[in-house]
Amino acid sequence: MDVTFQDGKVVRYDVECLFNKYPSLKALEERKLFLSGKLMGYYGIIWTDDLDLETETIYNEGVVIRDVRPANKIGEVILKARAKAGLSQKELAARTQIDQSDISKIERGISNPTIDTIEKIAVGLGGKLEFKIKIDNRKLLKQEER
Repeated sequence: MDVTFQDGKVVRYDVECLFNKYPSLKALEERKLFLSGKLMGYYGIIWTDDLDLETETIYNEGVVIRDVRPANKIGEVILKARAKAGLSQKELAARTQIDQSDISKIERGISNPTIDTIEKIAVGLGGKLEFKIKIDNRKLLKQEER
């Protein structure tokens, strides 16, 4: 099975590897039963009262086959700037009054911070927020010619 996780990783997990360890899971060879599995929040996948598989097992023991996160340039910039400043996420959180878990989400690309949040982080890193938009007039002219 392929499972897409909140962090954008798509993990492939072969349930068959559990058949010897947990013989009851061998029932999942029946395709109809396998397809009847339901995702139960963060717990995992449940087929019946006796058949389930924890999300943690799939994530930790499966194979990452791709990452579907969109490119997150701001998270990468913040991570690099924080490392260059020699600050931990916890230290940056204290300076910015932004929860450490939110800083982690921004750096990992699973959260889209507001401009106000980015500005707080920039100041917390000893900098300031500046925007720069570069326009290539040659491209604009070519588009207008069409």
